[in-house]
Amino acid sequence: MIRFEHVTKRYADGTTAVDDLSFEVNEGELVTLVGPSGCGKTTTMKMVNRLIEPTEGRILLDGDDISGVDPVRLRRRIGYVIQQVGLFPHKTVLDNTATVPHLLGVKRAKARERAAELLDLVGLDPGTFGDRYPDQLSGGQRQRVGVARALAADPPVLLMDEPFGAVDPVVRERLQNEFLRLQQAVRKTVLFVTHDIEEAVRLGDRIAVYGQGRIEQFDTPSTVLGAPATDYVADFVGADRGLKRLSVTPIEESDLEQPPVVHLDDPLPATLDAPWAVVLDGDDNLHGWISAEHARVQSGTVREHARRMEAWLPLGASLKRAFATMLQHDAGWIAVIDERGEGRFLGVLTPARLHEALRRSTAAEARAITRAEVELETVTGF
Repeated sequence: MIRFEHVTKRYADGTTAVDDLSFEVNEGELVTLVGPSGCGKTTTMKMVNRLIEPTEGRILLDGDDISGVDPVRLRRRIGYVIQQVGLFPHKTVLDNTATVPHLLGVKRAKARERAAELLDLVGLDPGTFGDRYPDQLSGGQRQRVGVARALAADPPVLLMDEPFGAVDPVVRERLQNEFLRLQQAVRKTVLFVTHDIEEAVRLGDRIAVYGQGRIEQFDTPSTVLGAPATDYVADFVGADRGLKRLSVTPIEESDLEQPPVVHLDDPLPATLDAPWAVVLDGDDNLHGWISAEHARVQSGTVREHARRMEAWLPLGASLKRAFATMLQHDAGWIAVIDERGEGRFLGVLTPARLHEALRRSTAAEARAITRAEVELETVTGF
Protein backbone atom coordinates (compact mmCIF):
# COMPACT_ATOMS: atom_id res chain seq x y z
CA MET A 1 0.00 0.00 0.00
CA ILE A 2 2.82 2.47 0.91
CA ARG A 3 6.31 2.03 -0.51
CA PHE A 4 9.40 4.14 0.02
CA GLU A 5 12.11 3.70 -2.62
CA HIS A 6 15.49 5.21 -1.72
CA VAL A 7 13.90 8.34 -0.28
CA THR A 8 16.15 11.12 1.01
CA LYS A 9 15.22 14.49 2.45
CA ARG A 10 18.05 17.00 2.53
CA TYR A 11 17.55 20.66 3.49
CA ALA A 12 19.30 23.72 2.06
CA ASP A 13 21.62 24.02 5.07
CA GLY A 14 22.94 20.52 4.35
CA THR A 15 20.95 18.74 7.08
CA THR A 16 19.84 15.26 6.05
CA ALA A 17 16.61 14.43 7.84
CA VAL A 18 15.99 11.12 6.06
CA ASP A 19 18.74 9.21 4.29
CA ASP A 20 18.08 6.61 1.55
CA LEU A 21 14.94 5.19 3.15
CA SER A 22 13.35 2.06 1.64
CA PHE A 23 10.52 0.12 3.25
CA GLU A 24 6.97 -1.03 2.55
CA VAL A 25 3.75 -0.98 4.56
CA ASN A 26 1.20 -3.64 3.60
CA GLU A 27 -2.50 -2.97 3.17
CA GLY A 28 -4.30 -3.04 6.52
CA GLU A 29 -1.04 -3.02 8.47
CA LEU A 30 -0.25 -0.72 11.39
CA VAL A 31 3.42 0.26 11.39
CA THR A 32 4.85 2.31 14.23
CA LEU A 33 7.80 4.63 13.58
CA VAL A 34 9.71 5.00 16.82
CA GLY A 35 12.88 6.85 17.73
CA PRO A 36 14.26 9.88 19.58
CA SER A 37 13.36 13.46 18.68
CA GLY A 38 14.93 14.66 15.44
CA CYS A 39 15.54 11.18 13.99
CA GLY A 40 13.35 11.72 10.89
CA LYS A 41 10.19 9.77 11.74
CA THR A 42 7.80 12.74 11.44
CA THR A 43 9.57 13.87 8.26
CA THR A 44 8.94 10.38 6.88
CA MET A 45 5.25 10.64 7.65
CA LYS A 46 4.84 14.14 6.22
CA MET A 47 6.37 13.07 2.94
CA VAL A 48 3.50 10.60 2.49
CA ASN A 49 0.91 13.39 2.24
CA ARG A 50 3.39 15.81 0.64
CA LEU A 51 3.53 18.28 3.51
CA ILE A 52 7.25 17.76 2.93
CA GLU A 53 8.68 16.92 -0.49
CA PRO A 54 11.52 14.40 -0.76
CA THR A 55 14.86 15.46 -2.26
CA GLU A 56 15.50 12.09 -3.87
CA GLY A 57 13.66 8.81 -4.41
CA ARG A 58 9.95 8.23 -4.70
CA ILE A 59 6.96 7.25 -2.59
CA LEU A 60 4.20 5.05 -3.99
CA LEU A 61 0.66 4.86 -2.65
CA ASP A 62 -1.22 1.82 -3.89
CA GLY A 63 1.25 1.59 -6.77
CA ASP A 64 1.01 5.26 -7.84
CA ASP A 65 3.89 7.71 -7.50
CA ILE A 66 2.46 10.46 -5.27
CA SER A 67 4.67 13.13 -6.87
CA GLY A 68 2.23 13.13 -9.79
CA VAL A 69 -0.86 13.61 -7.61
CA ASP A 70 -2.24 17.03 -6.71
CA PRO A 71 -1.25 17.57 -3.04
CA VAL A 72 -4.66 18.86 -1.95
CA ARG A 73 -6.51 15.94 -3.53
CA LEU A 74 -3.94 13.54 -2.08
CA ARG A 75 -4.42 14.88 1.46
CA ARG A 76 -8.17 14.52 1.22
CA ARG A 77 -7.61 10.80 0.57
CA ILE A 78 -5.34 10.37 3.59
CA GLY A 79 -6.49 10.62 7.21
CA TYR A 80 -4.16 12.69 9.39
CA VAL A 81 -4.17 12.84 13.20
CA ILE A 82 -1.75 15.03 15.16
CA GLN A 83 -0.99 15.44 18.86
CA GLN A 84 -2.87 18.72 19.31
CA VAL A 85 -5.80 17.50 17.15
CA GLY A 86 -6.38 20.81 15.33
CA LEU A 87 -10.18 20.93 15.64
CA PHE A 88 -11.98 24.05 14.44
CA PRO A 89 -12.99 25.88 17.65
CA HIS A 90 -16.04 27.55 16.05
CA LYS A 91 -17.54 24.26 14.81
CA THR A 92 -19.43 21.64 16.79
CA VAL A 93 -18.00 18.17 17.24
CA LEU A 94 -20.38 16.81 14.60
CA ASP A 95 -19.45 19.48 12.05
CA ASN A 96 -15.73 19.08 12.79
CA THR A 97 -16.03 15.38 12.06
CA ALA A 98 -18.00 16.01 8.86
CA THR A 99 -15.47 18.52 7.47
CA VAL A 100 -13.63 16.35 4.94
CA PRO A 101 -16.68 14.56 3.47
CA HIS A 102 -18.29 17.97 3.02
CA LEU A 103 -15.17 19.26 1.22
CA LEU A 104 -15.36 16.23 -1.04
CA GLY A 105 -18.86 17.19 -2.14
CA VAL A 106 -20.94 15.03 0.17
CA LYS A 107 -24.19 16.77 1.08
CA ARG A 108 -24.26 18.22 4.58
CA ALA A 109 -26.97 15.90 5.89
CA LYS A 110 -25.16 12.80 4.60
CA ALA A 111 -21.81 14.05 5.91
CA ARG A 112 -23.28 14.63 9.37
CA GLU A 113 -24.86 11.17 9.30
CA ARG A 114 -21.46 9.65 8.54
CA ALA A 115 -19.91 11.80 11.28
CA ALA A 116 -22.45 10.55 13.83
CA GLU A 117 -21.62 6.92 12.93
CA LEU A 118 -17.91 7.56 13.44
CA LEU A 119 -18.36 9.39 16.74
CA ASP A 120 -20.25 6.35 17.99
CA LEU A 121 -17.46 4.11 16.66
CA VAL A 122 -14.79 5.97 18.68
CA GLY A 123 -16.90 5.82 21.83
CA LEU A 124 -18.55 9.25 21.81
CA ASP A 125 -22.36 9.29 21.80
CA PRO A 126 -23.30 11.75 19.02
CA GLY A 127 -26.47 12.64 20.89
CA THR A 128 -24.40 13.74 23.87
CA PHE A 129 -21.28 15.15 22.23
CA GLY A 130 -22.34 16.09 18.70
CA ASP A 131 -23.50 19.63 19.52
CA ARG A 132 -20.62 20.43 21.86
CA TYR A 133 -17.65 22.57 20.90
CA PRO A 134 -14.00 21.48 21.27
CA ASP A 135 -13.39 23.62 24.38
CA GLN A 136 -16.18 21.67 26.11
CA LEU A 137 -14.31 18.38 25.73
CA SER A 138 -11.50 16.75 27.68
CA GLY A 139 -8.14 16.14 26.00
CA GLY A 140 -8.94 12.48 25.49
CA GLN A 141 -12.32 13.28 23.98
CA ARG A 142 -10.75 15.76 21.55
CA GLN A 143 -8.30 13.07 20.44
CA ARG A 144 -11.20 10.72 19.74
CA VAL A 145 -12.87 13.40 17.64
CA GLY A 146 -9.58 13.83 15.76
CA VAL A 147 -9.50 10.13 14.95
CA ALA A 148 -13.17 10.18 13.87
CA ARG A 149 -12.55 13.19 11.61
CA ALA A 150 -9.54 11.45 10.01
CA LEU A 151 -11.73 8.43 9.22
CA ALA A 152 -14.74 10.41 7.98
CA ALA A 153 -13.87 10.21 4.26
CA ASP A 154 -13.04 6.48 4.64
CA PRO A 155 -9.39 6.95 3.60
CA PRO A 156 -7.29 3.88 2.82
CA VAL A 157 -4.32 5.37 4.70
CA LEU A 158 -4.16 6.92 8.15
CA LEU A 159 -1.17 8.99 9.35
CA MET A 160 -0.90 9.53 13.11
CA ASP A 161 1.79 11.80 14.57
CA GLU A 162 2.08 11.15 18.33
CA PRO A 163 -1.71 11.44 18.61
CA PHE A 164 -1.89 10.38 22.27
CA GLY A 165 1.22 12.17 23.53
CA ALA A 166 -0.56 15.17 25.07
CA VAL A 167 -2.80 13.28 27.52
CA ASP A 168 -2.10 11.72 30.91
CA PRO A 169 -0.97 8.07 31.14
CA VAL A 170 -4.36 6.69 32.22
CA VAL A 171 -6.24 8.39 29.37
CA ARG A 172 -3.46 7.44 26.98
CA GLU A 173 -3.87 3.75 27.76
CA ARG A 174 -7.62 4.01 27.26
CA LEU A 175 -7.12 5.73 23.91
CA GLN A 176 -4.65 3.04 22.85
CA ASN A 177 -7.16 0.34 23.78
CA GLU A 178 -9.91 2.13 21.89
CA PHE A 179 -7.73 2.60 18.84
CA LEU A 180 -6.71 -1.07 18.77
CA ARG A 181 -10.40 -2.02 18.92
CA LEU A 182 -11.15 0.46 16.15
CA GLN A 183 -8.31 -0.81 13.96
CA GLN A 184 -9.61 -4.35 14.25
CA ALA A 185 -12.92 -3.09 12.88
CA VAL A 186 -11.74 -0.79 10.07
CA ARG A 187 -8.30 -2.27 9.14
CA LYS A 188 -6.72 0.89 7.76
CA THR A 189 -3.13 1.10 6.57
CA VAL A 190 -1.55 3.13 9.36
CA LEU A 191 1.75 4.92 9.91
CA PHE A 192 1.96 5.82 13.60
CA VAL A 193 4.76 8.05 14.89
CA THR A 194 5.78 7.79 18.55
CA HIS A 195 8.87 8.28 20.68
CA ASP A 196 7.59 5.73 23.23
CA ILE A 197 8.85 2.19 22.63
CA GLU A 198 6.11 0.71 24.84
CA GLU A 199 3.42 2.40 22.74
CA ALA A 200 5.15 1.24 19.56
CA VAL A 201 5.29 -2.34 20.82
CA ARG A 202 1.71 -2.34 21.99
CA LEU A 203 0.15 -0.93 18.83
CA GLY A 204 2.34 -1.94 15.92
CA ASP A 205 2.05 -4.98 13.68
CA ARG A 206 5.63 -4.04 12.81
CA ILE A 207 8.02 -1.44 14.21
CA ALA A 208 10.53 0.75 12.38
CA VAL A 209 13.21 1.75 14.88
CA TYR A 210 14.93 4.94 13.71
CA GLY A 211 18.50 5.98 14.23
CA GLN A 212 19.58 9.30 12.74
CA GLY A 213 17.59 9.49 9.52
CA ARG A 214 17.76 5.73 8.95
CA ILE A 215 15.80 2.68 10.01
CA GLU A 216 17.99 0.50 12.20
CA GLN A 217 15.48 -2.36 12.40
CA PHE A 218 12.09 -3.01 10.79
CA ASP A 219 10.38 -6.07 12.22
CA THR A 220 7.63 -7.40 14.47
CA PRO A 221 7.51 -6.10 18.05
CA SER A 222 8.49 -9.49 19.46
CA THR A 223 11.54 -9.72 17.20
CA VAL A 224 12.69 -6.18 17.95
CA LEU A 225 12.45 -6.93 21.67
CA GLY A 226 13.77 -10.48 21.52
CA ALA A 227 16.51 -10.06 18.90
CA PRO A 228 17.63 -6.42 18.51
CA ALA A 229 19.51 -6.06 15.21
CA THR A 230 22.15 -3.65 16.52
CA ASP A 231 23.57 -2.35 19.78
CA TYR A 232 21.73 0.90 19.09
CA VAL A 233 18.36 -0.90 18.94
CA ALA A 234 19.18 -2.87 22.09
CA ASP A 235 20.00 0.35 23.94
CA PHE A 236 16.89 2.08 22.62
CA VAL A 237 14.42 -0.64 23.59
CA GLY A 238 16.10 -0.86 26.99
CA ALA A 239 17.59 -3.44 29.28
CA ASP A 240 14.06 -4.34 30.41
CA ARG A 241 13.05 -5.44 26.92
CA GLY A 242 12.22 -8.87 28.35
CA LEU A 243 9.51 -7.25 30.46
CA LYS A 244 8.29 -5.24 27.46
CA ARG A 245 8.05 -8.50 25.54
CA LEU A 246 5.38 -9.64 28.00
CA SER A 247 2.96 -7.23 26.32
CA VAL A 248 3.34 -8.87 22.88
CA THR A 249 3.44 -12.51 24.01
CA PRO A 250 -0.02 -14.13 24.19
CA ILE A 251 -1.09 -16.92 26.52
CA GLU A 252 -1.23 -20.24 24.65
CA GLU A 253 -2.82 -23.51 25.72
CA SER A 254 0.59 -25.16 25.92
CA ASP A 255 1.49 -22.70 28.70
CA LEU A 256 -1.25 -23.94 31.03
CA GLU A 257 -1.28 -26.39 33.90
CA GLN A 258 -4.24 -28.67 34.64
CA PRO A 259 -5.25 -28.45 38.30
CA PRO A 260 -7.89 -30.60 40.05
CA VAL A 261 -11.42 -29.65 39.02
CA VAL A 262 -14.81 -30.23 40.64
CA HIS A 263 -18.31 -29.42 39.44
CA LEU A 264 -20.99 -27.35 41.12
CA ASP A 265 -23.33 -30.22 41.92
CA ASP A 266 -20.60 -32.60 43.13
CA PRO A 267 -20.53 -33.44 46.84
CA LEU A 268 -17.66 -31.78 48.65
CA PRO A 269 -14.56 -33.94 48.13
CA ALA A 270 -13.12 -35.50 51.23
CA THR A 271 -9.60 -34.86 49.96
CA LEU A 272 -7.93 -32.92 47.15
CA ASP A 273 -4.58 -33.60 45.53
CA ALA A 274 -3.77 -29.88 45.70
CA PRO A 275 -4.44 -26.97 48.07
CA TRP A 276 -7.35 -25.90 45.87
CA ALA A 277 -9.54 -26.96 42.96
CA VAL A 278 -11.23 -25.10 40.14
CA VAL A 279 -15.03 -25.18 40.17
CA LEU A 280 -16.86 -25.67 36.86
CA ASP A 281 -20.53 -25.71 35.92
CA GLY A 282 -22.23 -28.53 34.03
CA ASP A 283 -20.87 -27.28 30.68
CA ASP A 284 -17.27 -27.08 31.99
CA ASN A 285 -17.42 -23.29 32.12
CA LEU A 286 -15.45 -21.51 34.80
CA HIS A 287 -17.45 -20.78 37.95
CA GLY A 288 -14.97 -20.31 40.81
CA TRP A 289 -12.67 -22.22 43.14
CA ILE A 290 -12.65 -24.07 46.43
CA SER A 291 -9.84 -24.73 48.90
CA ALA A 292 -8.90 -28.17 50.19
CA GLU A 293 -9.07 -26.87 53.75
CA HIS A 294 -12.60 -25.60 53.23
CA ALA A 295 -13.68 -28.90 51.67
CA ARG A 296 -12.39 -30.95 54.64
CA VAL A 297 -14.37 -29.16 57.32
CA GLN A 298 -17.67 -28.62 55.48
CA SER A 299 -20.49 -30.82 54.26
CA GLY A 300 -22.87 -30.44 51.36
CA THR A 301 -22.22 -29.74 47.70
CA VAL A 302 -19.52 -27.77 45.98
CA ARG A 303 -22.12 -25.18 44.91
CA GLU A 304 -22.77 -24.21 48.54
CA HIS A 305 -19.12 -23.44 49.29
CA ALA A 306 -17.51 -22.39 46.00
CA ARG A 307 -15.78 -19.01 45.99
CA ARG A 308 -15.92 -16.40 43.28
CA MET A 309 -13.06 -16.47 40.76
CA GLU A 310 -11.55 -12.99 40.39
CA ALA A 311 -8.26 -13.79 38.65
CA TRP A 312 -9.02 -15.00 35.13
CA LEU A 313 -8.27 -14.05 31.52
CA PRO A 314 -9.20 -15.29 28.05
CA LEU A 315 -6.78 -17.37 26.02
CA GLY A 316 -4.66 -15.06 23.86
CA ALA A 317 -4.43 -12.27 26.43
CA SER A 318 -0.90 -10.97 26.87
CA LEU A 319 1.48 -12.25 29.50
CA LYS A 320 1.68 -8.66 30.72
CA ARG A 321 -2.05 -8.70 31.50
CA ALA A 322 -1.61 -12.07 33.17
CA PHE A 323 1.20 -10.78 35.38
CA ALA A 324 -0.77 -7.64 36.23
CA THR A 325 -3.83 -9.73 37.11
CA MET A 326 -1.78 -11.91 39.44
CA LEU A 327 -0.45 -8.82 41.21
CA GLN A 328 -3.84 -7.11 41.33
CA HIS A 329 -5.50 -10.07 43.06
CA ASP A 330 -2.41 -11.27 44.97
CA ALA A 331 -2.96 -14.60 43.20
CA GLY A 332 -0.55 -17.49 42.80
CA TRP A 333 -2.26 -18.44 39.54
CA ILE A 334 -4.93 -17.25 37.13
CA ALA A 335 -7.62 -19.24 35.35
CA VAL A 336 -7.67 -19.13 31.53
CA ILE A 337 -10.87 -19.56 29.53
CA ASP A 338 -11.77 -19.92 25.88
CA GLU A 339 -13.14 -16.50 24.93
CA ARG A 340 -14.87 -17.93 21.83
CA GLY A 341 -17.24 -19.96 23.99
CA GLU A 342 -19.24 -19.20 27.11
CA GLY A 343 -16.21 -19.31 29.38
CA ARG A 344 -15.01 -22.90 28.93
CA PHE A 345 -12.15 -23.53 31.35
CA LEU A 346 -8.82 -24.41 29.70
CA GLY A 347 -6.31 -24.46 32.56
CA VAL A 348 -4.34 -22.18 34.86
CA LEU A 349 -1.25 -20.05 34.36
CA THR A 350 1.23 -19.93 37.23
CA PRO A 351 4.19 -17.55 37.67
CA ALA A 352 6.58 -20.36 36.76
CA ARG A 353 4.65 -21.17 33.58
CA LEU A 354 4.45 -17.46 32.71
CA HIS A 355 8.25 -17.27 32.88
CA GLU A 356 8.55 -20.41 30.77
CA ALA A 357 6.14 -18.97 28.20
CA LEU A 358 8.29 -15.88 27.82
CA ARG A 359 11.44 -17.98 27.40
CA ARG A 360 9.74 -20.30 24.92
CA SER A 361 8.47 -17.35 22.90
CA THR A 362 11.95 -15.92 22.51
CA ALA A 363 13.49 -19.30 21.64
CA ALA A 364 10.68 -20.21 19.22
CA GLU A 365 11.06 -17.01 17.25
CA ALA A 366 14.83 -17.38 17.03
CA ARG A 367 14.49 -20.95 15.72
CA ALA A 368 11.29 -20.44 13.63
CA ILE A 369 9.32 -23.13 15.47
CA THR A 370 6.23 -23.12 17.66
CA ARG A 371 6.45 -22.44 21.38
CA ALA A 372 5.16 -25.94 22.13
CA GLU A 373 8.20 -27.42 20.29
CA VAL A 374 10.74 -25.59 22.44
CA GLU A 375 12.53 -27.66 25.05
CA LEU A 376 13.88 -25.54 27.88
CA GLU A 377 16.91 -26.33 29.94
CA THR A 378 16.21 -26.03 33.65
CA VAL A 379 18.45 -26.07 36.69
CA THR A 380 17.47 -28.93 39.00
CA GLY A 381 20.15 -28.53 41.64
CA PHE A 382 23.48 -27.00 42.64
